[in-house]
Amino acid sequence: MENMKELTNDMDWYDVWERSFETPVLLFKHSTSCMISARALKQVLAFQKKENHPIDCYMVKVIESRKLSNKVASDTTIPHKSPQLLLIDKQSIVWNTSHWKITENNIREAIQQFTD
Repeated sequence: MENMKELTNDMDWYDVWERSFETPVLLFKHSTSCMISARALKQVLAFQKKENHPIDCYMVKVIESRKLSNKVASDTTIPHKSPQLLLIDKQSIVWNTSHWKITENNIREAIQQFTD
């Protein structure tokens, strides 16, 4: 799925959590049975295609990987929603949004605010 790597287990998550010390990362929590989440996924992928500054983007499918999704919520202290998008830097959630607010434009603005 484009440049978005799917996380399926705790080790995948720990690797990304640690990676956030080196570079900011986006984590998309996706419900494969939800039309709002399908729309949000399209927005994240559109953002990835158009941006010239690379940012690593990862996905957790919340139904298929429920335990991992709960682990992410616990480790980040951000209550679970789906769809949900988290911008993580140095193991801190610097921005997050969910549902209809996951738009290509909102992602771009959040990253620009954070990286400028």
